[in-house]
Amino acid sequence: MFAFTHKQADASLCRYAARFSAFGRSSGKTLAGSDSVRRIALRSVCIGSQDPTHDHGFSERPGRQSDRQTDGMASIADFYAGKNVLITGATGFMGKVLVEKLLRSCPGVNTLYILVRPKAGQSMQERVKDMMKCKLFDRVREDDPDFHRKIVPISSELMQPGLAISPEDVERLTACINVVFHCAATIRFDEPLKHALQLNVIATQQLLSLAQRMEKLEAFIHVSTAYANCNRRHIDEVIYPPPVEPKKLIDSLEWMDDSIVRDITPRLIGDRPNTYTYTKALAEFVVQQESSKLNIGIIRPSIVGASWQEPFPGWIDNFNGPSGVFIAAGKGILRTMRANNDAVADLIPVDVVINLTLAVGWYTAVHRPKSALVYNCTTGGINPFHWGEIEHHVMSTFKRNPLEQAFRRPNANITSNYLINQYWILVSHKFPALIYDLFLRLSGQKPQMMRIFNRLHKAIGLLEYFSSQDWEWNSENMNMLMGQLSPEDRKTFNFDVRQLNWPEYIENYCIGTKKYVLNEDMSDIPAARQHLKKLRNIRYTFNTVLLVFIWRVFIARSQMARNIWYFVVSLCFKFLSYFRASSTLTA
Repeated sequence: MFAFTHKQADASLCRYAARFSAFGRSSGKTLAGSDSVRRIALRSVCIGSQDPTHDHGFSERPGRQSDRQTDGMASIADFYAGKNVLITGATGFMGKVLVEKLLRSCPGVNTLYILVRPKAGQSMQERVKDMMKCKLFDRVREDDPDFHRKIVPISSELMQPGLAISPEDVERLTACINVVFHCAATIRFDEPLKHALQLNVIATQQLLSLAQRMEKLEAFIHVSTAYANCNRRHIDEVIYPPPVEPKKLIDSLEWMDDSIVRDITPRLIGDRPNTYTYTKALAEFVVQQESSKLNIGIIRPSIVGASWQEPFPGWIDNFNGPSGVFIAAGKGILRTMRANNDAVADLIPVDVVINLTLAVGWYTAVHRPKSALVYNCTTGGINPFHWGEIEHHVMSTFKRNPLEQAFRRPNANITSNYLINQYWILVSHKFPALIYDLFLRLSGQKPQMMRIFNRLHKAIGLLEYFSSQDWEWNSENMNMLMGQLSPEDRKTFNFDVRQLNWPEYIENYCIGTKKYVLNEDMSDIPAARQHLKKLRNIRYTFNTVLLVFIWRVFIARSQMARNIWYFVVSLCFKFLSYFRASSTLTA
């Protein structure tokens, strides 16, 4: 776009940044408003970006194995025995499963230090206490009622300089930590770029700086996403050139007003769908830059879903991703969704991701690969399952095991056609929502269904990019790691998705949303089935009344309409008589 050399581009960027930063300081106001400022701002951050089709001195080589032999190496559980582990994002979905798995399958682990911040009126200690009461930890609680003694919370805030860790805690961590698992990130697809950059990139930089000071550190494991490079159709287990130099972007956005950043965000992220995938790609590059100083492994999971086997099938605790879609479909709220029936739904169970993560921590520390290894943790290329198949199994599961107080009978359909999808949104979503809200208003209650549907449409719109196309992920490193495990470790830390039975998994996933997200009792299923029958009868009654209304208003007043109606009805009777006669002859 610009005919500059790299040195000229960097110099130009510095001049623009200095000029507008000085202007902002002298005026006492943040830059905002004019189109010329926006164009210069966009130019200043784009000018340092690298063309991914050229090398520019960036090595795109696959990870190389160490020559060290595996014979006689400690098992994964033995490796973690006596180790001190630091975990970020431990109160999140994946972080909790990681903590539980370490405590249950690696009982010899010494201490788990978890970075926690106060949230929603809760102190750090209260959040950790609530987390440990979760049903997820029931198996650990049976084996070791005092397991909480191994968990040490560290007050931290990823949005603050130095992660807001106190000097005393920094000294303690740098003196004892052996393994770091960096799971913390914002997973909101519509996160403002500045916020996503702070949480996904700058916080990662600061954690890496802390890790370099850790005297006993053996491995730094970074959890990324398989969609960090979703602008490519074939994704290898390599770290690709970043869309822009992270430092240039950070320095440039620092002096920009939020309105400018919001305006230039679509052009900055380019052919990526959102700020999440964009900042995750930048974070990988930041991690890769430290691979010469630290033993680093990078995990790239695809769409993380409910547990497959551990600690029990179907465990899930949030509405994120497919979970919210499944619940909306089970409640009868979601009736249509735009997706490709034949596209691969690259779901990955959370326990598969965590088992791989722990195995990667072991391998990275014990074998010390010469460069950072990337592990694509996906199912599409190994054991594919499609969105059309998911629709079928979700609907059949919720009809057998209905959710309580469903709005309508479960009956969602997937279509890739935009016009058909918009038609069904109007007929099956907005029109019923308006009628229901009218009923609520008349009964003196606050209308809510239209607001619910609007939020649902927004959430589904964010998922549409990922449910309408396919990707091919290379998984050689994951297969290599599987070959390095002992038979016992393969069983205890199983991440072989070839064994995954999709219909069974989707059924457990749906039941998991009922039990663990909505906290519904399975003993109430008979009552929920009766409610579905009641909804079916209401539907039949409504259709009958509508048919009579159409007859009285339109058909009964027109001779031609009556003739057409009689012809259609007689034709139906003839077909019915024919099938009855055929069945009698066959018998």
